[in-house]
Amino acid sequence: MIDKDSIAPTGTPERTLLDGLDLERLPRHVAVIMDGNGRWARRRRLPRVEGHRAGIDAVRATVETAARLHLQALTLYAFSTENWKRPALEVAALMSLLKEYLRRELRSLVKNDIRFRVVGRLEGLDPSVQRTLRHGLAATAECKGLLFNIALNYSGRAEIADAARALAAEVAAGKRTPEEVTEEALAARLYTAGTPDPDLLIRTSGEMRISNFLLWQIAYAEIHVTPVFWPDFRCRHFLEALADFQRRERRYGGVGEELSAGPADGAPQVLISR
Repeated sequence: MIDKDSIAPTGTPERTLLDGLDLERLPRHVAVIMDGNGRWARRRRLPRVEGHRAGIDAVRATVETAARLHLQALTLYAFSTENWKRPALEVAALMSLLKEYLRRELRSLVKNDIRFRVVGRLEGLDPSVQRTLRHGLAATAECKGLLFNIALNYSGRAEIADAARALAAEVAAGKRTPEEVTEEALAARLYTAGTPDPDLLIRTSGEMRISNFLLWQIAYAEIHVTPVFWPDFRCRHFLEALADFQRRERRYGGVGEELSAGPADGAPQVLISR
């Protein structure tokens, strides 16, 4: 049973949004591209790292909201393989903030039955970061509530390549025939194996890109783009994305009855919420 009062007090805009949702049709898995930290800081004439620091509050609010809504999984895109191109001081600050977040929030994650998982090439991170992450993984391993994925040192293309490489090795070893290399077999070797694919992908800051994020998994995800910079993203914006999600008709390549006389097959449909 979802406790609405724990999410939003009666009489607030957030509660109005929450009351308008069909709680039986929430997405199982929400993925978020957290974007806009640098621009948020620049508009305030602050160093970029202050934007990343402010983004921690948005992470906390989003994780809390997803957990209280009893979603199955939440995946946040924190650091891509391409982000290594950023200035070394900024990368170091990001990793320091990550460790700080886990140290501060780990007790709360365990208390709220939230399981933490890293999606990406963990071995490519600094040993001190790996130790902090592995401690978080071990401490929450028995939690049964929300699965909270952080995508770190992550690349969607690299993930697919890693899965394909694992399958190729099995074929070469005679453990699998080429005919057994199926979509299901590849999906079972992705970093997110065992987790439902995202039903909803949220991108903040108004950018219209998926940035090499969960390329295989978001094949049928609904996409919600908000102009809000990540440090300003809160419960209200998350609920707005859910409301937008519930207004969509998910056809998975089929044709809905009320849309059968609509645009010809293949006509582009851009779905953006602002």
